[in-house]
Amino acid sequence: MALLIIAVLAALLVAWLLSANRRARYRRDRLRRRPFPAAWRRIVRRRVPAFRRLPGELQEQLKGHIQVFLAEKDFIGCDGVEVTDEMRVTIAALACLLILNRDTDYYPNLRQVLVYPGAFVVDMEGSDEAGVVMNERHVLSGESWSQSQVILSWQDVVEGAAVPDDGFNVVIHEFAHQLDQEAGYANGAPELPSRGHYARWSRILGEEYERLQARTQAGEQSLLDDYGATDPAEFFAVLAEVFFEQPLLLQAENPALYAELSRFFRVSPAAWQPQQSGAGAAP
Repeated sequence: MALLIIAVLAALLVAWLLSANRRARYRRDRLRRRPFPAAWRRIVRRRVPAFRRLPGELQEQLKGHIQVFLAEKDFIGCDGVEVTDEMRVTIAALACLLILNRDTDYYPNLRQVLVYPGAFVVDMEGSDEAGVVMNERHVLSGESWSQSQVILSWQDVVEGAAVPDDGFNVVIHEFAHQLDQEAGYANGAPELPSRGHYARWSRILGEEYERLQARTQAGEQSLLDDYGATDPAEFFAVLAEVFFEQPLLLQAENPALYAELSRFFRVSPAAWQPQQSGAGAAP
């Protein structure tokens, strides 16, 4: 009898989960089909120059994603910030670039986006070479927490979006961490389709990570920011920034790495612009 009760309860749980998933898909489909507000369209075009580079189909897809994202995520102003539609739409547009063409659950671990006016201070626990634990204060422009929050500096959001080809974008960086954290915790290996994909991912990204570390230790310049040499999670987030903002440079420097990222993100940003001579080049 006990086993029968357990089986019935398990079946009811499965049925409830399937029903919840169907309701979520239906709700999201309705949100994506809604007319995109004209005021939001003006915000995206003004604040996110990268939007204008997208093919028409991807522009429409991105607008639908923005509507779902804004319906499901809470935005909270910090240090006196009053959250506006300009903030919400700009952040959502940049965050949703990372989920184009994907069977997405819209960052399922994320519940809140906290917005500070500028860089913010975070106390972190660290240790020195002798293993002595100490509290350290860090000034940050963004942070992604596995406990359902992304924290952003609005000033850095605006500056990162305004120059879409310099390889620096705090929203792309932090939401790459969110994708990474969907696999459990950020380690530079987000969820991939199969074990075989992980082997190739580890080989291609591992080689470039070691190359960046060597260049950083030697004081040599690289297309990738030195911060990417900190650990594999930061390496993946820095890669995401360059992939979306300097794709032609990344493709020319490391075609295999670009192709691997293109397979993961399911887009090819190199096809979105006719030319790219370097950081800061005109779109």
